[in-house]
Amino acid sequence: MFKRNFKKNIESEIFHTISNCCDETNTECYAIGGFVRDLIIGKTSAKDIDILVVGSGIDIAKKTAKKLKIKSKVTVFKNFGTAMFKYDGYDVEFVGTRQESYNESSRNPVIKPGTLDDDLNRRDFTINTLGISLNKNNWGNLLDKFNGINDLENKIIKTPLEPRQTFSDDPLRMLRAARFSSQLNFQIDINSFNGLISERERIKIISPERISEEINKIIMTSKPSVGFKILESTGLLKIIMPELTNLKGIEEIEGQKHKDNFYHTLEVLDNICLKTENLWLRWAALLHDIGKAPTKLFIKKNGWTFHGHELKGSKMVYKLFKRLHLPLNNKLKYVQKIIYLSSRPIVLSNNNITDSAVRRLIYDCNEDIDDLLTLCEADITTKNPLRFKKYLNNFKLVREKIKIVEERDSIRNFQPPVSGEEIMNYFNIKPSKEIGIIKEHIKNSILDGKIENNKKSAKLLMIEKGKALGLNNITIE
Repeated sequence: MFKRNFKKNIESEIFHTISNCCDETNTECYAIGGFVRDLIIGKTSAKDIDILVVGSGIDIAKKTAKKLKIKSKVTVFKNFGTAMFKYDGYDVEFVGTRQESYNESSRNPVIKPGTLDDDLNRRDFTINTLGISLNKNNWGNLLDKFNGINDLENKIIKTPLEPRQTFSDDPLRMLRAARFSSQLNFQIDINSFNGLISERERIKIISPERISEEINKIIMTSKPSVGFKILESTGLLKIIMPELTNLKGIEEIEGQKHKDNFYHTLEVLDNICLKTENLWLRWAALLHDIGKAPTKLFIKKNGWTFHGHELKGSKMVYKLFKRLHLPLNNKLKYVQKIIYLSSRPIVLSNNNITDSAVRRLIYDCNEDIDDLLTLCEADITTKNPLRFKKYLNNFKLVREKIKIVEERDSIRNFQPPVSGEEIMNYFNIKPSKEIGIIKEHIKNSILDGKIENNKKSAKLLMIEKGKALGLNNITIE
């Protein structure tokens, strides 16, 4: 059971100053929402404080900022009746009680002043309607119109009003339900879950930016599979990311089956979350097998194959990122590269590891080699303990081999020992295709172990290759 006395939890300057400002103007006010929810369950990571004012939130924000002598400007959103400022590492937002009405094609509400009940009714989930009074006459008392404290104790996510109306008004709340379930490890109550199913098509009016923001938050939870399973079972994921739901299911031909690549993917994602906080590596884990759906093929002698799924998947990432308005920059290229190379270490681990293969992997992956191996290790989902140990040990050997080769040959962040300018000066030629041919020959010779990665060896090879190309007009050095 949670303690119901929160007075000691709000003994800080910010809350007492807000209290004084509200009492001076005879205004009712509460700390409310996520900050209160996390305070009750013992989480201290929240960096947002929401203050609900039965009156003008903007006026109280300005008055509080002045008393706290905050130097930064108070940001005001007049149309929404809100204002915010930063204080002691927190984003403090003030909002006046309001009521909202929505039209069919937009999640942006028409807002007008309302009562305390109006404001509580408009909120997404009962666990986010909890408030703590900041007025001195009832300082620290819990505001709980919808019995949200019991839902917290029972780990239930439930809408305060009829779920279909709540989700229809603001469909982003459907993604938030999945996110809170994943973040808090809470169950969605059956009526609210059915509301997600019945209103799922409404998600189409939400902007890609808001959708990807919630997806990112799910991915960054400790066990994202919880959220993604909810999105899949309600039909939301098929609308948002069909590339993932296309992986679902098992086919059988002539007694041969393949694994369910959707649930395998979620297992890999959960595994990698134990090892990294890198959002984009987690994205790579989520998308690493999306090329398997379009490349799936049954061959009589070989069974099920997914030939070229890494290349196909890496190409599919661009359209997905573009559709969700995710960054089309180095983040995209990073995810594509990790997916494209995702099977290379697996091949290495299953065969005798040659120096040449390791050098090429280091060269192709460069500074992301450790991330690639982290994904490969997370991709081990066998339930056979002996196989699991064997596969993990194989990757350990790959890591050791990479370390040895890298220390000896300096392939990571590889730069050709001989530059194009040096080639032009030596053979007294202008820019031409021959320069590229010579540089590529030197690079491949180093990667294949035919010459050492140093200037002397590279220059001798440059001369040899240049002569083979007919570049005999050598300058005197």
